[in-house]
Amino acid sequence: MRAFLSRSLSVLMSLVIIFGLFNTVYAYPDETSSESETSDEHIISIEDSKRAFLDEHVPDSPPVDGKAYVLFDTMSQVYLFGEDIDQPLEPASTTKLMTILLTFENCSMDDKITVTPTMFSGIPDDYVKLGMTEGEEFTVRDLVNAAILKSCNDATLALAIHISGSEADFCDLMNKRAKELGCTNTSFSSSYGLSDPEHPNLISVSDMCKILEACIAYPEFSEIATSTQYEVPETNKYSDKRVILNANRFISTQQFAYDYYIGGKTGFTEAAGNTIVAAANKNGRILIGAIFGAEDSELRYSDLINMFEFGFTKFTTVAIDANEYTTIKDNTETQINQILADTDLKIEKYDMVLNEYHTTLTSRASSGYTAVIELSGVVINPNLTSQTFKIPLYRRYNDNYTYEVGRIELVIESKERIAEITPVKSASKFWGKMKKLIITILGISVLMIILIFAIFWFRKKNIKRKDRNFRNRSKML
Repeated sequence: MRAFLSRSLSVLMSLVIIFGLFNTVYAYPDETSSESETSDEHIISIEDSKRAFLDEHVPDSPPVDGKAYVLFDTMSQVYLFGEDIDQPLEPASTTKLMTILLTFENCSMDDKITVTPTMFSGIPDDYVKLGMTEGEEFTVRDLVNAAILKSCNDATLALAIHISGSEADFCDLMNKRAKELGCTNTSFSSSYGLSDPEHPNLISVSDMCKILEACIAYPEFSEIATSTQYEVPETNKYSDKRVILNANRFISTQQFAYDYYIGGKTGFTEAAGNTIVAAANKNGRILIGAIFGAEDSELRYSDLINMFEFGFTKFTTVAIDANEYTTIKDNTETQINQILADTDLKIEKYDMVLNEYHTTLTSRASSGYTAVIELSGVVINPNLTSQTFKIPLYRRYNDNYTYEVGRIELVIESKERIAEITPVKSASKFWGKMKKLIITILGISVLMIILIFAIFWFRKKNIKRKDRNFRNRSKML
């Protein structure tokens, strides 16, 4: 009896230990595990990292003349520096970038366009024009160069009407494409940047960066934007060549020449003020800057150059090496498998997903970092047949800034559920259960037969005993 109680207590204690593990939070045991958070630690998620620097107030940030401005890192999709980056404002002729983008996406550069009156009528007299006449024929390449280099409004309107049939329909296309690019504060009502108080043409500087990013994906855009001039050949209506000079001061002047400039657009209206958006490529790293509402037409160039230099110098962007997290990933998987060994649960999916690039302050990067995994959110419930976890992977810098750079996607399912999903395993388990059931039925049948024989045997023996007693009483009488 004492041995039986001892064995029962041991089994009970084992069950308590196993299920007790599942009711606790896992913590990674070695030196790469997440440590206790300190009060001054800054933990930044993947989502928050896109805009975290806007609130960090990085030292030595340059002053900028403008109502709104932003500096954007295209590799990591991080906004490095800015003010009122989501405020919808009049963009003036930087609007043309969306028209140019849609032209690249919908036309061949050698397509011919025959000018109609709707392609130049309605444009204010003081707006820049190429000077087209009804019936004149141009190639798409001619009009794209005129729109980018000289900001010709009639050339831009002609492209819009060529693509959609009317400017109104083209604006619908512009707004649809903006949403596809992730623009959330954009409402185009003009193909070239007309300022109309009754139908405002609005976009934020952050959205404008996304549009220019899409433009520079086309090599020909940068080739045109960085060229010094373009010659429009003779047409069926005009016998002389038209020479179009690049009006962008990054290209046309020595004062604002910038070696890393790869394309952009400027603009001006009384309502919008001076606007500019441009991209710069330094050693393969591309930054995009935008300024809206500047008071000085020349200052916007120097301000943007200062913004670029600030971004290239104060921030660093690097590719994330998956090998840095391989040991953490493998050790964590081993740990979880050990805990699940004596249960009906099993790891069904275990994948590591990392950001391609990571941006941080150059000074922060130079101080060093540690690769970290955070397991505090992994609490496994033994009663659930399927559980999914997204385990954060971090870079923890020595100044207590910690950035999420990826995740481990973990799916835990019951072995029975996994067998049901796999037909071969499901069939095997079915016949296994049937075998046990058949053995059980046979066992019960054997016991029933034995019981029946025992009942007949006792009944027969009892009858013999009663008959013997009856004969003995007869003899006594």
